[in-house]
Amino acid sequence: MEQYVIKGGNPLVGEVDISGAKNAALPIIAAAIMTDETVYIDNLPDVTDIHALLTAIESVGAVVTRIDRHSVRINGSQVRDYLIDGEHIRRIRASYYLLGALLGKLHKAEVALPGGCNIGLRPIDQHLKGFRGLGATAEVSYGHVVASADRLVGGHIYLDVVSVGATMNIILAAVMAEGTTIIENAAKEPHIVDLANFLNSCGASIRGAGTDVVRIRGVQHLHGTEYTIIPDQIEAGTYMFGAAITKGDIVVRNVIPKHLESITAKLVEIGCEVEESDDCVRVVSSKPLRRTNAKTLPYPGFPTDMQPQMTVALGLAQGTSIVTESLFENRFKYVDELIKMGANIKVEGNSAIIDGISEYQGADLSSPDLRAGAALVLAALAADGFSTIDNIQYIERGYEDFHIKLQSLGAHIDRVDSEKEATRYKFEIVS
Repeated sequence: MEQYVIKGGNPLVGEVDISGAKNAALPIIAAAIMTDETVYIDNLPDVTDIHALLTAIESVGAVVTRIDRHSVRINGSQVRDYLIDGEHIRRIRASYYLLGALLGKLHKAEVALPGGCNIGLRPIDQHLKGFRGLGATAEVSYGHVVASADRLVGGHIYLDVVSVGATMNIILAAVMAEGTTIIENAAKEPHIVDLANFLNSCGASIRGAGTDVVRIRGVQHLHGTEYTIIPDQIEAGTYMFGAAITKGDIVVRNVIPKHLESITAKLVEIGCEVEESDDCVRVVSSKPLRRTNAKTLPYPGFPTDMQPQMTVALGLAQGTSIVTESLFENRFKYVDELIKMGANIKVEGNSAIIDGISEYQGADLSSPDLRAGAALVLAALAADGFSTIDNIQYIERGYEDFHIKLQSLGAHIDRVDSEKEATRYKFEIVS
């Protein structure tokens, strides 16, 4: 019964260090098995999704040596098995990156259909289209995605929709294909650039990552490298909105401000002060929050992974705001939990109409997914009274030491695993 117990009312104040980007680390771990030489990866976030993927690559023969909490050595020279299955891998969405990696290395891959948060349909048709464009057969069969090829040959692939996962999977499969591959209508997210930079450091030839046209010239083999993962823009954005929601003053360190521009712009719109420097951002919320409208879009637009945090902030803003979700159809499931806290929000189709209130009230809440769970924690930190949040395993998929970092900013929050511990914590805070 792991849960967070939270007493709201304290502004978050201080400095917080951002961990490595989960969404970059996962495809890079998959890519690491494609070379027969040893790869050293630093700045890995210590979160459950990372552990699950490291276990998965070990299951097919990779040698994984954990140097410390945030760094690992991976040697893929003994990877010969192409089947990835098991309960641990079914829980995470990023399992599908092993399709591209194994197809590129072994010309065959079979991976259990991916899991992750239930935030809406996330079809893999564009992944399969990309593999077929390289000369592979690819299909879904009995709960597995199966892809194989006698040889992979570069092709011209136009994605029907902008897909982060498909862009990265096609890059993985194409780096050692014969000839040149061109991906048009590619996604532009920073973690795609990070994957390309990692592969290039291993000897790949990838150009245009971060634009809508990516060109990959196939190479015969990849070599070892040492690489540091970029900071996590979504973790950074979560703490930035934490300052806004709790009327706080937070310096978010170890970030790339360029990656945060759409988040920063919305914080300024709703009345926060934002100061940027080379590798940190300070957010101060000293005035009443103002209404605004927001729509999620592929990068460099406002991230869908920041939509719940934005909604929580606008729930405390003056006036009526509208948040439109353009990427996932089930991403407003957390709204019912906010309504328990007194929020005045109505969901119509893919939009949430938000009439701001002065204060949330503490409540017993349940996290429906990773980002919504983090947003509910922020709402509870701003609320009057105590809150509990269940299903925190979703949150711990993507946030390292979430409650500990929040404690360092002055939050009254603890992680407990029994009702007795929860009661004891409440008593200690009150007394």
